[in-house]
Amino acid sequence: MAENENNVEDVVVAGTGPAGLTAALYSARANLRPLVFEGMEPGGQLTTTTDVENFPGFPEGIMGPELMEKMKTQVQRFGARLEMDEIERVDFSEWPYKYWTSMGKEGKTKTLIVATGASARYLGLENELRLRGYGVSACATCDGFFFRDQKVVVIGGGDSASEEATFLTRFASEVHLFVRRDTMRASKIMARRAQDNEKITIHWNTEMTDVLGEKEVEGVAWKNNATGEEGTLDVTGVFLAIGHTPNSKAVVEWLDHDDAGYLVTTPGRTETNIPGVFAAGDVQDKIYRQAVTAAGSGCAAALEAERWIEDKEDGE
Repeated sequence: MAENENNVEDVVVAGTGPAGLTAALYSARANLRPLVFEGMEPGGQLTTTTDVENFPGFPEGIMGPELMEKMKTQVQRFGARLEMDEIERVDFSEWPYKYWTSMGKEGKTKTLIVATGASARYLGLENELRLRGYGVSACATCDGFFFRDQKVVVIGGGDSASEEATFLTRFASEVHLFVRRDTMRASKIMARRAQDNEKITIHWNTEMTDVLGEKEVEGVAWKNNATGEEGTLDVTGVFLAIGHTPNSKAVVEWLDHDDAGYLVTTPGRTETNIPGVFAAGDVQDKIYRQAVTAAGSGCAAALEAERWIEDKEDGE
């Protein structure tokens, strides 16, 4: 089932995070010669993570970029073709499906695996972005362990912020929660859980205005938007919990999605509402957002795509 005489791909994978590369690996081993578009952030969010200690098979941990480079090398070994490009537009009105990329490439494919991930929202402060992976994080579950007995700050006022702050109390000596309003958007039970935790200090009407430190986080600057008071806080970790944006713009016109743009798949599966189109990883997962769960869904998407092609061709 390789690329046929009409230049129609068997499998196109959009994205090269853990989901996309795992999908590419399984597709390549099934002799489907997948075409993989790396996207504008090759390797996904793990490329901004320093130490990864919760991915199976690396007892001493591994650097995020190194892990993604190893996965990339592995999929290429089995014949996956990677291109530094991203899908910009699709047409699912007829099969094989058409796609167009940001660099002007046009093609057709029997199946498409959307594994474009989700991007954590940041405030956009220069030092905040510069120190990502060096004390600035958007995933407490991923990085909280590294801040044992340290002071950290969480930015946000919703359920995610409450959950992240509560989780971090397992490791950090102090957790400071910056909420830019005088009340939390979180559900009552989640807000109460944070407010009742003696290790969490909530700073109302407070916004982070800068991240301090040269090579790693040494503190944050803040401003009270009600009183105008300004100050600094000594912390070694900054956790952004202001949400994620799924990278689904190219396909949401065609695929079922929720209000936030996360793609909706059949429960327990990766298939979307369009036959032959599958979604894996953070672009459809707003709950776990872990490398290992993304990889698992990428595997499932590849297996489902392979079986879908076989059934399609058997039926013709």
